[in-house]
Amino acid sequence: MNILLIAVDTLRADHLSGYGYPRLTSPHIDELAREGTRFTGMIAPHIPTSPSFTTILTGHDIMSHQIVSQGGAVDLDPAVHTLAELLQRSGYFTAAADNLKRWFVRGFDVYESYAWDRDPATPWRKAEAVNRAALDALNRCASQEKPFFLFVHYWDPHTPFLPPPPFDRMFYEGNERDPANDSMGPVFAFEPFTQYFQSWMGGVTDIRFPIAQYDAAIAYADACLAHLLTRYRELGLEGETLVILLADHGETMDEHAGYFDHHGLYDHNLRIPLILTCPGTVPAGRAVDGMVCTMDIAPTVLDFIGHADVVREERMTGQSVLPLLTNGSHDGLYDALFLTECTWMRKRGVRTHRWKLIEAMETDFHGFPPVELYDLHEDPREQTNSAAEYPDVVSNLHARLIDWTERRLAETGKPNPIVEQRVSLTRLGPLTATVPDNQRYDPGVKTGN
Repeated sequence: MNILLIAVDTLRADHLSGYGYPRLTSPHIDELAREGTRFTGMIAPHIPTSPSFTTILTGHDIMSHQIVSQGGAVDLDPAVHTLAELLQRSGYFTAAADNLKRWFVRGFDVYESYAWDRDPATPWRKAEAVNRAALDALNRCASQEKPFFLFVHYWDPHTPFLPPPPFDRMFYEGNERDPANDSMGPVFAFEPFTQYFQSWMGGVTDIRFPIAQYDAAIAYADACLAHLLTRYRELGLEGETLVILLADHGETMDEHAGYFDHHGLYDHNLRIPLILTCPGTVPAGRAVDGMVCTMDIAPTVLDFIGHADVVREERMTGQSVLPLLTNGSHDGLYDALFLTECTWMRKRGVRTHRWKLIEAMETDFHGFPPVELYDLHEDPREQTNSAAEYPDVVSNLHARLIDWTERRLAETGKPNPIVEQRVSLTRLGPLTATVPDNQRYDPGVKTGN
């Protein structure tokens, strides 16, 4: 059985039309979901890109693989095997269309990198550049006598949101530079990102415009993905290939400060799509609720090809989602997931079905309080910090977070990477530590809103 793993970078689940978004952003992804099973509670617990993709491609959490930040100095330990290495060892031909490089090249017989014109004054044709590499890799995979594993990494809708025609104004009408509209003021006011945003949004006053351009970039990626899937079907690979589509993380729009980036442990950064298709094997038209996460991808692939024993041998922390396809369960695999980020900000958290606790381990550069609690049932956009209102919930979730940390440190025998490595991008200047790792919060502390 072949494996085609497609990652669409920075893709929020809730901006896909197949996940209920009112704009028709993703007709081809939606069709893929109708052919297979869609997961509505897929979470990326370790963000941003490098830790998330490492989690996807190893089946390990950050305590095990130790990659916690973007662009950090730590490399993946050779003792932690990637999915490509494990499949290559099992006789698979392995190929990738990707440009992450570093440890992500490990285990691939063919690693096709790509690049595109990065002039911010012109549209960016990222997905077409990816397709040139991906189609070549797919053709090489199809010519093999061995089963294959192909990993394809699309970079839309990652910033800058510069989709090419005819997608560039697909979801926006009006004047995005209307001088009477100052809704972009808070975006440009955040000095660490002002220069970057001005380089591709200079003069834009209407905050609805970059949101529309994000959606247009999804539509562009979706159309380019259709090219890849058309070729995959022309090659007669349906029915003998498990197709997995997901993202590494989402993106903030106008929900919180941190606009048009992916820092912050809020669900708009953590809730991503997961779609599995394989005609005749994966149930069609199903939606599975409940939490699953990125560390479940490698165990799912290995389970699908009959190598569940490798998951145990490698001591992966993820689980296979395959039982959820057939047992009718809507509970997912987890009642709690533990969260981290350590690139712009050093934060940790825990997410249950109802609650989200976020703890800042250093001063938040947006001025957010050190403890945030959100009732995801009543406040799914996470707008009201309820920590002061529910101190017992804060205390309970904090204790679970500390217990998980201590257990994982004991199980791995490795250091806590979010403590040891700190933030990897330092242009924001030094950050003052405010939350020692072993501090238990006083449930009576006033956390603010």
